[in-house]
Amino acid sequence: MIVRNEHRHLARCLESAAAAVDEIVIVDTGSTDDTREIARGFTDKVYDFVWQDDFALARNYAFSKATKDFLFWMDADDVLEPQDAQRLIALKRTIGQNADVVMLPYYVGINARGEPALTYYRERLLRRSMGFRFEGAVHEAVAPRGRIVYGDAIIRHRKEGPGESERNLRIYEKLLARGERLDTRGLFYYARELRDHKRYEQALERFEEFLSRPDGWVENRIEACRCAAQCLQALDRPEEAQAMRMRTFAMDLPRAETCCEIGAGFMAMQNYRAAAYWYERALACRKDERSGAFVQSACYDYVPLLQLCVCYDRLGERALARAYNDRVGERWPEDKAYLYNKEYFERTDCTA
Repeated sequence: MIVRNEHRHLARCLESAAAAVDEIVIVDTGSTDDTREIARGFTDKVYDFVWQDDFALARNYAFSKATKDFLFWMDADDVLEPQDAQRLIALKRTIGQNADVVMLPYYVGINARGEPALTYYRERLLRRSMGFRFEGAVHEAVAPRGRIVYGDAIIRHRKEGPGESERNLRIYEKLLARGERLDTRGLFYYARELRDHKRYEQALERFEEFLSRPDGWVENRIEACRCAAQCLQALDRPEEAQAMRMRTFAMDLPRAETCCEIGAGFMAMQNYRAAAYWYERALACRKDERSGAFVQSACYDYVPLLQLCVCYDRLGERALARAYNDRVGERWPEDKAYLYNKEYFERTDCTA
């Protein structure tokens, strides 16, 4: 692990994972709180590393201090639930020579229904003898190669308190100021940082530059179109935003996330028939959590069901609207939106 000023999170993370690992290596990149002391309560392998605005460099230094057959990495604000720690232990017993990389699911955020808001797989267990290295000063990753398998031990991101919102953008702009050219993946994430900081015109330029490069990963290309559409929407250019979303259909099969965003765009235009069409398409999409994409599970069921209820109510097709709301209730009987709609239908039926 690499850490800095993680007093709030570190003990929770290490307590959750300690029983599932054979050694713990902590690299501190300049803490001014008691992070080092907390780390030493779990391991004597605590090292200092001078921060150089490069996450890959720091993570690779941590990898260099490991001695076991496999490398396993987490962030300080991640946790393993007890059942997932047991799954990781079971995986270690069976992995043998069968894999060089194990991809594990990552859950980010919890929605109002207690479900993960965002899920995707990350390369978590890496055979040390393969010499894997992180790449990228920001949004660093290891390119999987060799024998790749998928495991079921879930790592959950549970950050408490605000993060360093300017850090990633500052690092990218420092690289650019030095005259460095961002690689294709780095350009994608730089554009996302610009969007997150509401620098929409600049973000659009960078997303288009990314999309013009031939080596962009398809999932990043789809995400870039969706992010660019969000920028266009924020700039009050809704028709261009819809066209940008539809560019994704030339790249691969439709994703429910995109269909829901197109539906929302038509709802904003009060074109409820068109919106309903796209929400129905979202329901028909197959969720592929192993694609590597950022999967928003709610876009495959909850969001389109609820929005179809609204669309058909606006269109005067109340029976269909109620049917979609009932489908929400079958799955989430305590959901506030479902209960509100249920009461609305009962009340308006009585006054009709």
